[in-house]
Amino acid sequence: MHRMLPALFFLGLMTAVPLSAQAKLNLFACEPEWAALARELGGDDVEIFTATTPRQDPHHVRAKPSLIAAMRRADLVVCTGASLEVGWLPILLQKAGNANTQPGGAGLLLAAELVPLLEKPVRLDRAEGDIHPEGNPHVHLNPHNIALIAQALTDRLKTVDAANANAYQARFDVFSQKWCDATQRWEQEAAGLKGAAIVVHHKAFSYLLAWLGIREAGVLEPKPGIPPSASHLEALLQKLTLSPVRLIVRTPYDPPDASEWLSQKTGAAATVLPFTVGGDAGSNDLFALFERTIALLKGASGD
Repeated sequence: MHRMLPALFFLGLMTAVPLSAQAKLNLFACEPEWAALARELGGDDVEIFTATTPRQDPHHVRAKPSLIAAMRRADLVVCTGASLEVGWLPILLQKAGNANTQPGGAGLLLAAELVPLLEKPVRLDRAEGDIHPEGNPHVHLNPHNIALIAQALTDRLKTVDAANANAYQARFDVFSQKWCDATQRWEQEAAGLKGAAIVVHHKAFSYLLAWLGIREAGVLEPKPGIPPSASHLEALLQKLTLSPVRLIVRTPYDPPDASEWLSQKTGAAATVLPFTVGGDAGSNDLFALFERTIALLKGASGD
């Protein structure tokens, strides 16, 4: 028996060394789009936890113990910011007590702070609905924003995990070129949509519309986050009678009733856009998200 002890001790040493050498960076992504971007840039060097699903409204998330536990393990947190997660992210950061991921530190990256924001309110009043003081937070549906955020995320990965800095930079270089080429292709494919008018359920697609030159002709919500009312829908119907649209769009988590009612009344197609990675079966990564979104817009609008 005693002759086995040195062998067991040696085996223990051999198995202990690779564990620390192969430890992955733990990344906490608030939304699926940031998890997808982290996969592109982090590869096998990153273990990713995603706090929300594609069919979950990121405005309204419960700070569950499982999220707190994941936050506690995180080396890097990537979220949207601009008050999108104001109801739950501060709670997670506080309860997790993770010194690596506190505001102002290298372990917390907020995407909305890296790009120009649209729709900044001129008046802050809760009576105006669920408004965001910093501006519209749904920044990921403009690929030029993704390019800026990818650069910042790569820099942050290199800071937090310096040992793998070269690998992160190499992945960014590949992703950046592919993304630039794809963006140019998408803009060419969607050129016929420029000037088209659509109705949205919630102002979730503002960056997409601005990028493609599509006009927002109406919003089903009377105010951000306020469910559509009968009087608001009737007024919108009257407006669209004078200025018809071809398309009414919503996210996978928006209720369908209002868009289907308006579609029946106007003849405009009611379409669910994936909104984020995994929002439908064809949107399994960032590239597919934009390809699928443009295809749905073109198909539903008859372009």
